[in-house]
Amino acid sequence: MQIAKNSAVTINYEMYNAEGVQIDKTEEPIAYLHGGYDNILPLVEEALHGKSVGDTVEVTMSPEDAFGEFEPELVRDEDKDVFPPEVEVGMMFEADDPVSGDVILFRVTDVTDGTVTVDGNHPFAGMTIRFVASVVDVREASSEELAHGHVHGAHGHHH
Repeated sequence: MQIAKNSAVTINYEMYNAEGVQIDKTEEPIAYLHGGYDNILPLVEEALHGKSVGDTVEVTMSPEDAFGEFEPELVRDEDKDVFPPEVEVGMMFEADDPVSGDVILFRVTDVTDGTVTVDGNHPFAGMTIRFVASVVDVREASSEELAHGHVHGAHGHHH
């Protein structure tokens, strides 16, 4: 079966930065719903369209096509008193954006005596990414998966 709209697709992937250093890879295959459901980066989805089990694709993406440009205004120094006492680098916190009202996920990047530095950028923001994926499985998505907009079960979403 070829990957088409409303396919449940399972892949393994590796991601590399512009210098060719591996920055991420799947430990277990991941599954996504193919066909514009925003479950995977659009250029990767486009490259996978029409592929079958065993096929491999490679896509190099600029920051705007991958994880966005780095936005310096999303890096903030906050008073340590507003965080739990056990705050440490790598922890994640949610905060409301006062302008848009959206929830932003912030990662702690530094902790000093009185200040915590948080970054709302994706860890790969500003990077050119080379994404290499191999197709593990392709099947028709169930009506429930289509209604929910994501794949269920092994390697997919669990409710």
